[in-house]
Amino acid sequence: MIDLHSHTNESDGTCSPAELVDAAVRAGVDVLGITDHDTFRGFDQAAPLARQAGIEPVCGIELSTKLQGQSVHLLGYFLGDNGLADFRHWVLELQASRRERNVRLAARLRELGFDITLEEAEARGRGMTGRPHFAQLMVEKGYVADLREAFDEYLDESAKGYVQRIEPQFAEGVAHIRQAGGIASLAHPVRVKGDVPALLPELCDAGMNAIEAYHSDHARRDTECYLGLAERYGLLVTGGSDFHGAVKPGVLLGTGYAGNLRIPGDLIDRLKQRAQ
Repeated sequence: MIDLHSHTNESDGTCSPAELVDAAVRAGVDVLGITDHDTFRGFDQAAPLARQAGIEPVCGIELSTKLQGQSVHLLGYFLGDNGLADFRHWVLELQASRRERNVRLAARLRELGFDITLEEAEARGRGMTGRPHFAQLMVEKGYVADLREAFDEYLDESAKGYVQRIEPQFAEGVAHIRQAGGIASLAHPVRVKGDVPALLPELCDAGMNAIEAYHSDHARRDTECYLGLAERYGLLVTGGSDFHGAVKPGVLLGTGYAGNLRIPGDLIDRLKQRAQ
């Protein structure tokens, strides 16, 4: 079983890298992509443990980028032996931008009357503190009923507490991934605002060479649409559950939400062939 989209607690998941590997073993996943946001720390820790458990680890990352003014997530997969030194250095710059945003987010939440500090959030998220860690604090302190309310009312892009952070343009993210020998895949396209088929020429012109057709958020018709777009534009296909652990308890490794994820067994072989 293949799952190329998962997160550890090195970004916004709740499982440690070791716990993620254990969950993959229990789920029967034998090819596991670890795609934390703006960091390889989860992958670096999990990869040797996965190999010991008989699981093939796939090095990945999820970047937040800007496209026509909206935030669009971009997956990068690195299947070769490249040391990724230059790319990893660039990722460190993204992490600095994230922390600067968190300083402003903590200040904004205090303006709204919430007794929440950056230090509290960073104790949870460490170097990759993000909005989910602020949301967890809001729930625990009784300001909101659950994580969904925290995001809907305060932390989502259109909510009153949202603070924008400097994100690379989509084309810039693609360029960095491709220059490092990686595969650049549009993450969960169903979440992209606007007409995805109409956007594809622009994304392909930027160098994007894959699309995440299989995802827990996708209904069958969505998957069929994205598979059709992949064929039309000569794109590779990626797929994964977007597993986050307790943050998304209904999404399981390998099978997604209520078993709606079925990734073909030859998908990873196709990606490897192109990477070579």
